[in-house]
Amino acid sequence: MSDNKDFFKQQTQSSRIKAMIISEYFPQYCQIISKKHIPNKLGYYDMFAGPGRYDDGNPSTPLMVAEKCYANAFLREKVWMVFNDLAYGDKLEENFLESFPKGTFKQSPHFACQKFGECPNIDKFLIKNTMVEGLNECPALLFIDPFGYKHINTSVLVQFLSYWGNEVFIFVNTKRLNAAFENDKFQEDLKIIFPKNYEKIRLNKSELEGPPERRHKFIIDNLAQEFRDISKGKIYYTAFQFREEDQETLSHYLLHITKGAKGFDLIKQVYSQYSNVAREFNRLHGYETYTFDPKADITNPIFQACNQAVIQDNIEKLKNDLLLTYKNRRIASEKLFTEHHVKGLYTRSDYAMALRQLREEGRIDVEFLDDKKHRVSVLLSETCFITFEKR
Repeated sequence: MSDNKDFFKQQTQSSRIKAMIISEYFPQYCQIISKKHIPNKLGYYDMFAGPGRYDDGNPSTPLMVAEKCYANAFLREKVWMVFNDLAYGDKLEENFLESFPKGTFKQSPHFACQKFGECPNIDKFLIKNTMVEGLNECPALLFIDPFGYKHINTSVLVQFLSYWGNEVFIFVNTKRLNAAFENDKFQEDLKIIFPKNYEKIRLNKSELEGPPERRHKFIIDNLAQEFRDISKGKIYYTAFQFREEDQETLSHYLLHITKGAKGFDLIKQVYSQYSNVAREFNRLHGYETYTFDPKADITNPIFQACNQAVIQDNIEKLKNDLLLTYKNRRIASEKLFTEHHVKGLYTRSDYAMALRQLREEGRIDVEFLDDKKHRVSVLLSETCFITFEKR
């Protein structure tokens, strides 16, 4: 967000949560990648990195990611961090090296001060083929956090995603995108973001002029759909919603895009961890998503009770779907989760809770084949078998 001179004076709650999500996700992403193939390098690319530290002393995403990597010997050896910020690139390098002197990481971090979206060298870097004999020797997580929306070139990002293991986070200002569709002078910018479906989106007045939450969700869903349409392959996307600090409306979405079901599994776990407002899944207009509201009083008993009621309602929907989908079947719980979770936003914890409740209600039978004693009635594992029966 380097265009906003006041942004880095003081860290907001939402900015802190955003940085925590990225820094929590990246090390676990590296673990998933390395289980299949240990590459020469594991990339973390932050194209609007900022100065690394706020004026109030709080660290931002680059330093938080580096701290997580520093705590792990494997990541200290393998992770290659690439930071770019037109306004703050030099300040970030200073702050970074103050905390992590040269030699801390085997792969020396790279710092740049280029204008992302208008720098051909950055595009060349992102679309560079890092595949060697069918394996990606530098799979990377790319984080784009622009002030606005003009720097999102979806076609370049799709090509970046085409290489095995690469994933993308985009912090999206849907309010500005929504307003841009009403102004003719921004249409060429929008066509770069929505190269396939721009006209369809622009002409859908019922969605663009509908209730605020509905139209913002419409925009984020269509942005994700662009990745699917351009790549013509399997894309999983998940959006985390940030509410405004001082208004009863949404602020931004943190959009995660991956081609891997394991990445989809992981991001749902991380998003769920930082969501403080429960939202109904499977609502008519698809408002459901993970949400952080800095105004939420999570200590209020009424708020807690409402949140818990929504969570349990979601679990009931999941239970009913599982009973219908797996009627008269016997299946390992891990296999059930692997094939079913890709349909929606439910996490591993949700599936474990739903299956345990079904077991307590006597609606499924559970059998462990590992000859071990278990303190819980159901685990998501290859040795825990679930039998769905007609009763």
